Amino acid sequence: MKTTTLAWRVGALALSLLASSVMAAVPPADAARLGTTLTPMGAEQAGNAAGTIPAWAPLAKNAGAVDAKGFLADPYASEKPLFTITAQNLEAYKDKLSPGQYAMFKRYPDSYRMPVYPSHRGATVPDAVFAAIRQNALKSRLVAGGNGLEDFQTAVPFPIPRNGLEVIWNHITRYRGGSVKRQVNQATPQQNGSYSLVSFEDQFVFRDQMKDFDPANPGNVLFYFKQSVTAPARLAGTVLLVHETLDQVREPREAWVYNAGQRRVRRAPQVAYDGPGTAADGLRTADNLDMFNGAPDRYDWKLLGKQEMYIAEDSYKLDSPSLKYDDILKAGHLNQDLTRYELRRVWHVVATLKEGQRHIYAKRDFYFDEDTWQAAVIDHYDGRGQLWRVAEAHAQDYYNVQVPWYTLEVLYDLQSGRYLALGMKNEEKSAYDFGFKASTADFSAAALRQDGVR
Repeated sequence: MKTTTLAWRVGALALSLLASSVMAAVPPADAARLGTTLTPMGAEQAGNAAGTIPAWAPLAKNAGAVDAKGFLADPYASEKPLFTITAQNLEAYKDKLSPGQYAMFKRYPDSYRMPVYPSHRGATVPDAVFAAIRQNALKSRLVAGGNGLEDFQTAVPFPIPRNGLEVIWNHITRYRGGSVKRQVNQATPQQNGSYSLVSFEDQFVFRDQMKDFDPANPGNVLFYFKQSVTAPARLAGTVLLVHETLDQVREPREAWVYNAGQRRVRRAPQVAYDGPGTAADGLRTADNLDMFNGAPDRYDWKLLGKQEMYIAEDSYKLDSPSLKYDDILKAGHLNQDLTRYELRRVWHVVATLKEGQRHIYAKRDFYFDEDTWQAAVIDHYDGRGQLWRVAEAHAQDYYNVQVPWYTLEVLYDLQSGRYLALGMKNEEKSAYDFGFKASTADFSAAALRQDGVR
């Protein structure tokens, strides 16, 4: 399927900017569009001409109730689907689906569906983050052939992107609350729907949220990530620690694993690129986490522009603490009756493996929500050029803390008929805990052993 391109996808200004050096920040006159014709994050302020995509209208922090466990009420709970896409009416909506989404209907014609609801554009972040993004527009630059950043602060270095590398950097650095603790679950259902859960305790802190962060000497670390396996018993006590760097070519990410059985801390260079994902039964790579993470150096990135597309947004129903994991996980795919799709504008970027580089994915088609810079859908192709896996992010706005992020990430394997679901917290004692403080000592290899208590 050819990508449908909107007439406004790349204007004359963007074309002229593409001809300039990728090292240059945007001129002040262009940055002045942020907060006027563009949102402070860089999206189109206005809706579309058809009225099917509204203007940006950020959600208030009190848009809904927050329960005792931290779960958010659905501000759109009373809405009903406008229509549902099925295998029977699929062709009428093909131009607003990715090839991977289209393939899901062909793979599961009797059960896969997309309920499409009214679109809302409520994503927002704190004012201080918007201010940092505006400064980034004026100052941030790609370095090391596009594999690193300079003059970058907080989030989203390129709100007015001119090439695919800038868009992927917006996703990698996007605002996720600064810091978060969470208890989440991963499942890899068999073709018949049977599954076992793997439970994780995650800690995730961006560098400027560290107690000992020095703005005058920020260093090359972008964020710190620690992941402890808490179940099943045979894996419990294993801990992964990652220091994510801005320039992973000059200074590769540092990773360590504490193995509870051996009671040893080891370097983990395999936690990158297409190294195996943790306890994922071979269904995801290390760089599939968060839809995509890590160094972009193995691919050529081509920006194709914007298009309208149905993506999974405002997924509060799917995050409800009234659900059990059995309600969500079904044979072949999620329980699509719990999902919510909206028509949105997305940036389309194609990543093609560079000659001489190695990765199990020879090509990836990325579709990024314009309001958040989050990857919404990624189609993955194998070395034969065959569509292999389809990644889909079910997103929500954590409006009480002004954080756009994911409810659940899913990676469908079209060839095996299996999938991986990561991020479920419905049955946990608490939802995400944003804003905790830590120091670099808490994320040192020396401190790793004490976290791996079985």
